[in-house]
Amino acid sequence: MSEITYVRGDATVPSVKGVKVIAHVCNDVGGWGKGFVLALSRRWPQPEEAYRAWHRERASNDFCLGALQLVRVKPDVWVANMVGQRGVLPHARLRSRGGTPIGSKGVPVRYDAIDTALARLADRALELGASVHMPRIGCGLAGGKWSRVEPLVTGRLVRRGVRVTVYDHGEG
Repeated sequence: MSEITYVRGDATVPSVKGVKVIAHVCNDVGGWGKGFVLALSRRWPQPEEAYRAWHRERASNDFCLGALQLVRVKPDVWVANMVGQRGVLPHARLRSRGGTPIGSKGVPVRYDAIDTALARLADRALELGASVHMPRIGCGLAGGKWSRVEPLVTGRLVRRGVRVTVYDHGEG
């Protein structure tokens, strides 16, 4: 069985051939503005625009914990917005479009939601013939532990034959 490949670098610029999905975890309150999403937004506007519209129209779509939204940013690159955290850490005080602070109590990571989103991602990655690239999802502002997330990535993606690369942002 394959394993997760770990590299130093930027998950927004995977250097492999073929179709690629860049996966990350989003919150369920419509906040976008801290952490890995900033690197995504510097590279492409579409993932943030799609996420905000998805959240704004959530009464009539599938936006919820565990949901997956794939956004095509290049012919061979997709971004996977995975809703895997409830709220945000209090110290990460994101602001909504209207300027209102967004916050919640406790650690926002929801491992079950990440697991559900990863299962959905596996289906789509296999359909696309894509490899998946990510930072240590759920372990930044979401407050999760990689020792809990890694087995989910292995179980949902790697065991189904999806090539996964995890990026640790290098110095410099």
